Amino acid sequence: MSESFLTTRRDGAVEYLTLDRPDVRNAFNEAVIAQLTGWAARAAADPTLRVVVLSGAGKVFSAGADAEWMARMATYSERENLDDAQRAAAMFRAINALPCAVVGRVHGAALGGGSGLCAVCDIVVAADSAVFGFTETKLGILPAMISPFVLPKIGVSATRELFLTGMRFTAQRAREIGLVHRVVPEPELDAAVADYVRELLTAAPTGIAAAKQLIPQVWGQRPEAVADLTAGTIARQRVSPEGQEGLRAFLGKQTPGWAQGIVP
Repeated sequence: MSESFLTTRRDGAVEYLTLDRPDVRNAFNEAVIAQLTGWAARAAADPTLRVVVLSGAGKVFSAGADAEWMARMATYSERENLDDAQRAAAMFRAINALPCAVVGRVHGAALGGGSGLCAVCDIVVAADSAVFGFTETKLGILPAMISPFVLPKIGVSATRELFLTGMRFTAQRAREIGLVHRVVPEPELDAAVADYVRELLTAAPTGIAAAKQLIPQVWGQRPEAVADLTAGTIARQRVSPEGQEGLRAFLGKQTPGWAQGIVP
């Protein structure tokens, strides 16, 4: 069996997924992409999984593309590059489409594809010392595969600035543009992630999944264009088992089953 570049730890409904190539700053190559894609397929099929915490081993979250992988890319034909790029794009799509919540825990650096991973996380908590960057243009290429996920997160203006320059930027700037949701000193990173995990575990799993599916369908649309979609979505959720349980629990001043045992 080939070497695994991911480690996982399960704690009830929460899975802690770690990029585990600290010797190369958790950089991507073909094997990492294949393993992340396979992991995402398994996670999507697990109805007991409610939250994923994604982090990087060692000193950084992820420094982007592996140098050896990039050296091989330089010798690929356009057809081979297309196949390679499509596999990477499929990985980002698979993580983005997970029905459970994904929380990114970022320290050190998140560059290139590392910043792309942040864009497919639902929530990102970063150390105040973390550095971000869509650095591909510095290498003569561009952040094409991650662009469908970055643009909705940070908007066209910031994307133009950061994609074109390839400049690195701080965690505080990442928060200002929406790539990051909370910035804390690195010693407080785990506690801040745990805060989000607790909040997510008090939300209905099917509510989270339906909300994740709804957001890209509604984003950028006129309200009247999605009126049937939004009405139908809430109607289905209200009559679903979790919708019924949540409403009864609220009216009875009780805790719904999915939130029982969660420390407030």
